[in-house]
Amino acid sequence: MEKSDQKWGEFSFEGAYRRLEEILKILNSGGVSLEKSLELYEEAVHLISLCEKRLNDAEQKIEILIKNREGNLSLDVGGNPEVKPFTPEAREVLKE
Repeated sequence: MEKSDQKWGEFSFEGAYRRLEEILKILNSGGVSLEKSLELYEEAVHLISLCEKRLNDAEQKIEILIKNREGNLSLDVGGNPEVKPFTPEAREVLKE
């Protein structure tokens, strides 16, 4: 892992989002040099990428409980609630 990767990895999603908001305020202030604007823009690009990765990772971890038409939990062969990875197709389960 490169030093820059370690730096970006230190941010939680919320921390990265807050930093993005700070950068936006600074850039919108108009009182920043071109060089500093480019530096902030580069930082923002890294933070956006980090946020996107964190969101994708979270989405992959989300599982939904599958209910049958009567609203009862569907159980697997072991008697445990049936779960399915959250995907756009899984949203269709909720419409049944």
